[in-house]
Amino acid sequence: MKAMKYAVVASLLATAPLAAAQQLSIATGGTGGVYYPLGGGLAELINNQIEGASAVAEVTGASVENMGLVWRGDSDLALALADTVYQAHNGTGDFEGRQLDNIRALASVYPNAVQLVTLAGSGVETLQDLKGKRVSVGAPGSGTELNARALLEANGISYDDFTPQRLNFNETADAIRDGDIEAGFWSVGPPTSSILNLATTRDIRLVGLSEEEVANAREAEPVFAPYELRAGLYDGMDEAVHTISIPNVLAVSSEMDEELAYQITKLLFEHTDQLIAVHPAANDTTVEFSIDSTPIPFHDGALRYYEEVGAEVQDHQRQ
Repeated sequence: MKAMKYAVVASLLATAPLAAAQQLSIATGGTGGVYYPLGGGLAELINNQIEGASAVAEVTGASVENMGLVWRGDSDLALALADTVYQAHNGTGDFEGRQLDNIRALASVYPNAVQLVTLAGSGVETLQDLKGKRVSVGAPGSGTELNARALLEANGISYDDFTPQRLNFNETADAIRDGDIEAGFWSVGPPTSSILNLATTRDIRLVGLSEEEVANAREAEPVFAPYELRAGLYDGMDEAVHTISIPNVLAVSSEMDEELAYQITKLLFEHTDQLIAVHPAANDTTVEFSIDSTPIPFHDGALRYYEEVGAEVQDHQRQ
């Protein structure tokens, strides 16, 4: 896999020789989502706070691809949706028959909200209205597609019922704007730039889910949780919209050095204000959210931090 790498900030040449610096790759997603800026913010924290380490944020195909990158050692850290991380660790779903049992978590950093966007006047007002339409379900191999498929199938809708398009966030926004598709899914921390930009040029509508649709989705995927997109989140969004959310996990390999894993976990929770300045999704980056939401075992270094701050780690979060 040849992924583009973007240096977020320079290495700490003043504190460690370049040859001795540990180069860390953070697998994120497309530039139109939250993973890339948040990964860049974390890279900057690592560069500024951890002596002898430098990090870069890497543009990738997001969750599913990121698990393979960490498993193979091509990336050191990765952001991925909780269901993808759970499936990779346990060898289920898209990872059936290829369990990536070295995947560990440092933290759950924020919840993704499944956002179904259309234009006002498109005729798409409910999930069932997607039948017969052209709909983006997210980039191939992305967590968005996994979430969209799970939500749809849990509510009796298959890909045979509409024309699926596998587009990334920016491509989905452009296709809705240009009338090439009627609706598109995002599974991302709100607000996200690609929807914000679309809402400045078109009159958009976010399609809400009924209580029954939410319950059906949670029965199919226990990592889903109810979520409310607040009124005013995007231009023209006058009312709150009910949907589902899923945590985003910062994952690493079990082979990562314990001290490094500890330092990054500590950094994440003790300099959260700097991540919030990068993206408001980091408002949910708390020890409490991480302990409540993470579906796989924590790395030993992360466990050391949680125990240090007195967090009550769940049984399934221990190796």
